[in-house]
Amino acid sequence: MPSRLRHLLAVLTTSLLLSACGTSLHQAPVEDRNPQPAKPAVAAPATAASEPVVAAPEVKALPGAENAGKPGYYTVKPGDALIRISLDNGQSWRDVAKWNNLENPNRIEVGQVLRVVPPGVDAATVAARPIASAPKPETRPLDTKPPVASASAASAPAVTAAKEPPKEAPKDSISNDDENLAWAWPVSQPVSAGFDEQRNKGLDFAGKAGDPVFAVADGRVVYAGSGLRGYGNLVIIKHNNTYLTAYAHNRAMLVEQDQVVRKGQRIAEMGSTESDTVKLHFEVRKLGKPVDPSKLLPAR
Repeated sequence: MPSRLRHLLAVLTTSLLLSACGTSLHQAPVEDRNPQPAKPAVAAPATAASEPVVAAPEVKALPGAENAGKPGYYTVKPGDALIRISLDNGQSWRDVAKWNNLENPNRIEVGQVLRVVPPGVDAATVAARPIASAPKPETRPLDTKPPVASASAASAPAVTAAKEPPKEAPKDSISNDDENLAWAWPVSQPVSAGFDEQRNKGLDFAGKAGDPVFAVADGRVVYAGSGLRGYGNLVIIKHNNTYLTAYAHNRAMLVEQDQVVRKGQRIAEMGSTESDTVKLHFEVRKLGKPVDPSKLLPAR
């Protein structure tokens, strides 16, 4: 090979080697033509101290709750009504409503605690005994002015009866002798069904519609109406701090609530309201507990 050619080849080879070395030492930076969006910063979880504090809802105590379980007080149960509570504790429903400041006697709440003895009375000495075994009949709303001389059910014709004139004797004229009442029979008919502690809380007397019903002792009418289902037109008389008497299924009621009555006074007419036959159902309540009337009424 001619020397000149060999020289050119040597120069060309050296040039190529130098070019290759320069490329590897001075590489251009890589440009990212599809950049990824930056990831958002993840917030640190809130600490317990930073969370808002939510106050628990305030639980409102029912009226009288502080007296629950005390003698002379009654805790309302499902299905209760004021007239039934009052009867079972030997009181007038109006008195119970007044002692407990009840604006609407038809609105009492389950769990509410009611006073069932007069204010100022030592409740521990009063044996107010509700009837645990007695069935609770369905009740209707109480009227602020209960009807008197009301018409009977469809089973008997409507009768308009003259009311006995109210006697305006003061309420404190009623005997305070709790045990020694002068009793009389409520009707002249014989007993058709006797007292049974489980099935019949009083005495039944069969008769004819319109037969007279009499007060068995002096007292004051604490209820005259039809608010206690199962009793029809009902008269309740309070004789003293111990005894109440109840007269049920009347065709007509001849007395008014709060009226003072005397033993032997005609207070109603026998009927069949909420009964399949004409009869008087008669009860005696001693401190709210039903007792056998035949043990108190005089011998015939």
